[in-house]
Amino acid sequence: MASFLEFEKPIAELQGRIDELRDTAADGAVDIDAEIGRLQAKSDKLLRDTFAKLTPWQKTLVARHPERPHFKDYVAGLFEDWLPLAGDRAFADDQAIMGGFATFRGRRVVAIGHEKGNDTATRIRHNFGMGKPEGYRKAIRLIELADRFNLPVVTLVDTSGAFPGIQAEERGQAEAIARSTEACLAAGVPVIAAIVGEGGSGGAVALAAGNRVLMFEHAVYSVISPEGCASILWRTADRAADAAEAMRVTAQDLKALGVIDTIVSEPLGGAHRAPAPAIAALGDALDRALIDLSPLSARELREERRAKFLKMGRL
Repeated sequence: MASFLEFEKPIAELQGRIDELRDTAADGAVDIDAEIGRLQAKSDKLLRDTFAKLTPWQKTLVARHPERPHFKDYVAGLFEDWLPLAGDRAFADDQAIMGGFATFRGRRVVAIGHEKGNDTATRIRHNFGMGKPEGYRKAIRLIELADRFNLPVVTLVDTSGAFPGIQAEERGQAEAIARSTEACLAAGVPVIAAIVGEGGSGGAVALAAGNRVLMFEHAVYSVISPEGCASILWRTADRAADAAEAMRVTAQDLKALGVIDTIVSEPLGGAHRAPAPAIAALGDALDRALIDLSPLSARELREERRAKFLKMGRL
């Protein structure tokens, strides 16, 4: 059964009525196909109308939907010959950030991304996608390997932010994030980042400083979560919706500001409703970006990346 968000209650009610009618007609005694068709059309229209005018806070809720595809789903749907690599060669292996070698549509690449998990056990194992220093140092190791072997880097960003625990701070969280960002900027190979869910704070930027930054239309990308921003500005997380509006967290706002390059369309109702088409759409966007960047030399890639990020925020 689909999991509906708070603002989708009218759609959920319609779907509930449709399911009840289907159960009633299961024995074949009553033909109610016409009524089911009418209600389904009404539900589809309501879904279209609702998602055509989502607020930034509603988009945040969609981006966090637990049934959205995660890194492992994209690996299964887009890559072949997946060879994961573990550990930062210094402390441990962080399951919140995964990466390795893969083949993407005939090209060898290095793929890195946040993995949130899809049930209680896997969410705990992957720390809800919140990377620790060893995770970012693993990413650095993989980016440097990609540079050494002249392989493009594809990163999939989906995190509320880097892990804020005291143990992470003791192991140099800020330095690891900064070094990971530096590795993305310094690479002499194409670096393509995709914001597929949440792009939160430095934990996201550390994997998103690429030549091309793609973003799903219902993903969000910001320097802090709306709740965190509201807690700082208004001393209450209850004004998260106001914060989301003010921070310009949506793909549409960020494209207009020049922070991202491409908006990737999602199936009606969000990527969680139809994961396979969403994954395929992202694959097409990644393929176009790789084709666009492949003729550039290492020097040109670095210069383009530098110019791209220095331009942000200029009036």
